[in-house]
Amino acid sequence: MPALSTKHPLLYKAAVAKGRLLRHARWARTRLATHRQADPLAIRITSHQSTLMRKLGDVDMRLQRNKVTNLRLAADGINGVLIRTGETLSLWKLIGNSTAKRGFLPGILLSNGKILEGVGGGLCQMANLVYWMALHSPLTVTERHRHSYDIFPDSGRTVPFGTGATLFYNYMDLSIKNETDQTFQVMVSLTDEHLKGEIRSEKEWPVSYRLLERAHRFSKDENGAVFRHNEIHRQTIDRTTGNTVSDDLLYKNNCPVLYEVDPSNIG
Repeated sequence: MPALSTKHPLLYKAAVAKGRLLRHARWARTRLATHRQADPLAIRITSHQSTLMRKLGDVDMRLQRNKVTNLRLAADGINGVLIRTGETLSLWKLIGNSTAKRGFLPGILLSNGKILEGVGGGLCQMANLVYWMALHSPLTVTERHRHSYDIFPDSGRTVPFGTGATLFYNYMDLSIKNETDQTFQVMVSLTDEHLKGEIRSEKEWPVSYRLLERAHRFSKDENGAVFRHNEIHRQTIDRTTGNTVSDDLLYKNNCPVLYEVDPSNIG
């Protein structure tokens, strides 16, 4: 679609409008998680946090500060949401359209390998947080979109490359379904330094989950383009015995790299 927008902006706008209409139709057919409660459920299944202000190449730090405002607004729509049996959490349904009228500010947007500025930019950090936590829970990720490029070199990375999620209102969504027999709850908040999250439940869950990165490497193709590769595996661990119940390949990443890589790191 980005290539289409470059050559045919009107067709691109029509395609976006169609995608958004189809999303609304899908929402109408789905049992969505919309109920929230302030009190946290009893058991914490998993938690995670990410740094709010990171140096990303030469990106204007003003956009990072604006991102924090956008994340606070998004957190207001998500925090405390209950995902009951058979329900699906849709991040966009909870956040709503990130418009200037609602108080969202210009932030970083990534499109077709380019860094842009746009209202509501930076919300991918929320998607990254919720997606990472979902992978450490019994919930089922039913929709997730990944970034097509590796744009920035690692800076304070705490999770494996390629475990993020990208958003575009509203048809590129992050959706998570509860296919278990108990209720779960997503809690998100911001401190001065971090975006923080938890997934909680009514009861203890018999297993825990661990994500592992394997086969990480950089390569160069015949045209000189550099690519980054890895595999993301998920281990399921019995909480009582500590034994690994399963070790599953979730997906492989193969992304073009848009920054300089030390030639000694290219295999």
